Amino acid sequence: MTAQMHHQTAVCPGCAAAPTEAIAQAPTEARLAISLPTIHCQACISAVERGLSQVPGVRSARVNLTLKRALVEAEPEMRAADLVPICASLGYEAHELDLAALAATETDRAGRELLLRLAVAGFASMNVMLLSISVWSGASDATRDMFHWISAAITFPAIVYSGHPFFKNAWQALRARRLNMDVPIVLALLLALLTSLWETTLSGEHAYFDAALTLTFFLLAGRYLDHRTRAAARSAAEELAALEVPRAWRLDKQGQEVEVSVADLTIGDLIRVRPGGRMPVDGEITEGRSELDRSLLTGETLPVLAEPGGLVSAGEVNLTGPLTIRATAVGAETSLHRMADLVAIAESGRSRYTSLADSAAKLYAPGVHILSALAFVGWYLYTCDLRTALNIAAAVLIITCPCALGLAVPAVTTAASGRLFRAGLLVKHATALERLAEVDTVVFDKTGTLTEGAPEVVNLDTLSPKERSVALALASGSSHPLAIALSRAARDAGAEPAVLEDLREVPGYGTEARLNGQPVRLGRAAWVGARGTQEQTATWLDLGEGAPVAICFKDALRAGAEEVVRALQGAGKDVLLISGDTTAAVEDLAKRLGIQSWVAEALPEDKAARIAELTQTGRKVLMVGDGLNDTAALAGAHVSISPASALDAARVASDIVLLGKDLAPIAEACGVAERATRRIRENFQIATLYNVIAVPLAIAGLATPLIAALAMSTSSITVSLNALRLR
Repeated sequence: MTAQMHHQTAVCPGCAAAPTEAIAQAPTEARLAISLPTIHCQACISAVERGLSQVPGVRSARVNLTLKRALVEAEPEMRAADLVPICASLGYEAHELDLAALAATETDRAGRELLLRLAVAGFASMNVMLLSISVWSGASDATRDMFHWISAAITFPAIVYSGHPFFKNAWQALRARRLNMDVPIVLALLLALLTSLWETTLSGEHAYFDAALTLTFFLLAGRYLDHRTRAAARSAAEELAALEVPRAWRLDKQGQEVEVSVADLTIGDLIRVRPGGRMPVDGEITEGRSELDRSLLTGETLPVLAEPGGLVSAGEVNLTGPLTIRATAVGAETSLHRMADLVAIAESGRSRYTSLADSAAKLYAPGVHILSALAFVGWYLYTCDLRTALNIAAAVLIITCPCALGLAVPAVTTAASGRLFRAGLLVKHATALERLAEVDTVVFDKTGTLTEGAPEVVNLDTLSPKERSVALALASGSSHPLAIALSRAARDAGAEPAVLEDLREVPGYGTEARLNGQPVRLGRAAWVGARGTQEQTATWLDLGEGAPVAICFKDALRAGAEEVVRALQGAGKDVLLISGDTTAAVEDLAKRLGIQSWVAEALPEDKAARIAELTQTGRKVLMVGDGLNDTAALAGAHVSISPASALDAARVASDIVLLGKDLAPIAEACGVAERATRRIRENFQIATLYNVIAVPLAIAGLATPLIAALAMSTSSITVSLNALRLR
């Protein structure tokens, strides 16, 4: 918001020149964001910036290659949707982004704080370690005491600042009367600091200031790695969500279209939905004729005729003609939100999963406390010396430090997530990899998942050259999916469009024109006068010379569909196909891919019920789907994957997002997840072996600060190197 200064009548020129009050002024520019997922180099950046800058109304355009996003400053009336075709004409895929939805990802305060605490702990530990090396090298008496006092002066404020996340989490756990990994960490830190300070005041030989700082540093490194993994997933997921721009065009009392937020719509509103637009509410058609794409809601491939009196649901796509609908359900009352109830129920089951780290923490925390307490009691009974017993107990807590445990999971998860991200998969959930490693059954949706959801012509070669030419010309006059597919196939086959007159599209039926004065049509069977039935998806061509000709289509396979099914079956996993599409279409696809088990015409409830049934029999199910009708099944499965092209609800419900169009990385993800889980278990074994060797030394009173520092560093570096084997 900008402001201009308002001048008032004043006694003197100086007062007149002074600013008095600011008056709000309408925005003089718009900030727009466009997603550019296919840019990859400096040439792309230059091409897009140069192309956008030449558009009238655009003041500046800057492309961020890392975020794959263009930020544009333009005249207030300019919309991002106006610039998307410009980018497309330059050869780059582009999508409008909602800047408000992206605002949350602009800052990462938690990450910066963790990084700062990590830096403080690292810097302090390096300085204290230098002093400790001097002590270990032979400094004694007053020199040793001075070094210990300097170490204490550095360590206490550094631990108070850097250890804040552990103190906070441990306090919250204790308030809830439970133990987590942070409780023994905090106890070890406090005991190490207090005993070291006590030893320093008594001119003792051993102090654990360096160990306390090193422990804090390694554990913060693990926390930061974990945070970066989750932040990257959250940022990308929010960017995907920003692709859904929630606007609608409401008709006012004069019948004029007014752009409003979907949240402002009420029951009874008349809403105009243009071709290509998505229904914002449930409603009844009052005007217009078109066809609806319900594939994302029901999995149904064929477009459905829409005419006055028909009902529509939020999420359906209007294909060919403008429609006016009267809202009958808005917001939480729509069919979309009823699906959300199914999702909530399904997600409650997933939340009961316990990760390997949590399981380890449940054993580790009480075990360490019991060992330390036993060491204290045993040494006190043996020596009757409180100082010695306390030092031994502190040594046990420090040397059993959870550096390895604290790094084991985040180091492996970060390495595996990075590898999968490079392969085109975004891991959203912290335990997704562990659950993916357990999968023995994979359930695929059909439309939009195994198939493109886009038709391709199968019998173009049966048409005569004249039929191809006329069909191409008629198809070029429509944006219907079948017409687009026919036009593309005919051009690829070398056909040239016939010269037609009076070409026009009849929404809901097809296109018609005149060829040498003779009417010709391309569209629905009944409209062109075709007789008989056609099992496959088809459009009909009528040249006015004999019977109309059927042009048949099938749904194109998604890239990598055959490879991923073959790879999963080869890995011993059961593969199922469950779809809301017709029996003929599902059976045909199952045969093409070699899937033995399939279910057709399944409702969203049926999919969720089938997943629940498999889970109850002990199966670990991976669900792969993209539609709203898959959302409950995605949430109810042991682990789930959705493509980036899926609707927001499906992406939110899934654990992993497939960023590209190729399905092949799914099979690789299963392999990487199994290896990652194996690495986590190996890291736990390394930590256990370390404790088996180190704990007896501590209990026996042989764990000097030098030995503790070497042992902790060795175990932490070992688990980190083991995790890096996944990269």
